[in-house]
Amino acid sequence: MRYQHAAPWSRRKFLAGLTLAGTAGFLNLHVRPVAAEPPPETTRLAIVQSGVCFAPLYAAEALLRAEGFSDVTYVKKTTTIENYEALASGNAHLGFDYASAVIARIDGGDLVVFVAGGHVGCQQIVGHERIGAVRDLRGKRIAIAGLGAPDHIQVASILAYLGIDPRTDIAWVAHGGAPAESMRLFVEGAVDACQLSPPLTQECRAKGVGRVLLDTTLDRPWSQYFCCMVVANQDFARRHPVATKRALRAILKAADVCALEPEVVARARKTLRLPRCLRRGE
Repeated sequence: MRYQHAAPWSRRKFLAGLTLAGTAGFLNLHVRPVAAEPPPETTRLAIVQSGVCFAPLYAAEALLRAEGFSDVTYVKKTTTIENYEALASGNAHLGFDYASAVIARIDGGDLVVFVAGGHVGCQQIVGHERIGAVRDLRGKRIAIAGLGAPDHIQVASILAYLGIDPRTDIAWVAHGGAPAESMRLFVEGAVDACQLSPPLTQECRAKGVGRVLLDTTLDRPWSQYFCCMVVANQDFARRHPVATKRALRAILKAADVCALEPEVVARARKTLRLPRCLRRGE
């Protein structure tokens, strides 16, 4: 009769096992055997770092490491335009971006591809009390980061769908700043409307300013489409199809966690390397 003895675990292996078990428990996932799958062609993954809407990219870090990525980095850029440029240039491999804006960038020659849907709409078009609906924005002032910026493309497409010509029927007020600048102009009365995303939508509601004219989370047909998509550098996706698949799997699992347990994700400041706004739960 043969006796089998378990090989002794080093302290490092024991702690690594605890970490993996803790990750599985935190994510409430049933891990499936993936031994039959080929390993990723590269163990390095660079992800564009952005704000609150992109929480799954941060929550996925432990899952990405379980998928074979030992070198996961976040590329921090100041503006959304710089995020697109980082992906197109290959300085970043994956990211979350506005679908409408990425379509315009691809049309302009950016070497990026859509990989999967990220999440449904989270934007609101907010107007002053005297404005009753989006159709009433004809001839009004709307704050945007700039012509061709994501908020401009999104609002312009909605207006065009409703029969308003965004080229001639709207007075665009381009401030060239962050989204919070649109809210500041709106609160001060310098514009009649603007598009806001979390956490600015919650801040605007807390201030009791204006009214929601359109909510892309709830209002059809916009609620039926993805707002943000998982986007990859074209060359990276072609050269590393297995790595792209494994990274996408981790991100989509993390997206489910963020939707089911948002408070848990927001509190996981030590377990996950979340940006400051998520650590505070803002």
